[in-house]
Amino acid sequence: MPFSQYVSLIDMMARMELRADAARFFFGYLWWILEPLLYVAVFYFVFAVILTSRQPDFLFFLMTGKLAFNWFSKSVTQSAISINRGAGLIGRVDVPKTLFPMATIQSGLYRQASVFALLSVVLMIGGFFPTMTWLYLIPIVFVNYLMIVACGFIAACLVSMVRDFMPVIPLGMIFLMFTSGIFWDPHALGDPAKTELLLTANPIAFILDAYRQALMYNTAPDLAHLATLGFASGALICAMVLIMRRGNHLLALKALTA
Repeated sequence: MPFSQYVSLIDMMARMELRADAARFFFGYLWWILEPLLYVAVFYFVFAVILTSRQPDFLFFLMTGKLAFNWFSKSVTQSAISINRGAGLIGRVDVPKTLFPMATIQSGLYRQASVFALLSVVLMIGGFFPTMTWLYLIPIVFVNYLMIVACGFIAACLVSMVRDFMPVIPLGMIFLMFTSGIFWDPHALGDPAKTELLLTANPIAFILDAYRQALMYNTAPDLAHLATLGFASGALICAMVLIMRRGNHLLALKALTA
């Protein structure tokens, strides 16, 4: 399949998925914004009202981390079932199996564009006005996207081959949610070595911190670390593409017999 046709198919499938998703709800496309806001409201109530978090500007701190994490979490979790969900098409046409997680990831990217627009407005209302450091969002979002694609491919392969992996992925996302600094600041651990270890060992924690550094604190993220994550994610994507090409018929068989 020519690359241009591959990209066009991804875009078409992503848009169809968005329309179908919007048609399921009364609020339609507005739900893309309402859902993340409800997530933020629930966690803000728990951590700021009940647990009385003393994190400065906690609402904006929470929104920046949670909205970015939701993009990763939902995209990877939905990618995990994308090949099995596309069994009807797989049974009729021999297409690259990477097409299915990519379409899901692309639809998540389109949703996230509106979420990031909302986040920008809320931050400005809170007094965090755009500065030159906001330009760092370009490489941060790009590396974030590469991480999602790499993890989405892995999740899609694992679940296609062994369905028992499906319950494990949401559990992994819960673990990441509480260990990636969404509700607490990694820089407030009191031990710089521990903070450095967390940001190095947990790529999600580093990405969420990079968003906050650029948007809230007018600070450039660690570009060397960001580049390393980008190259590692790119290499992992290339490896997964090769694996999924070689296992194309096996993945199709698993999807059709699931």
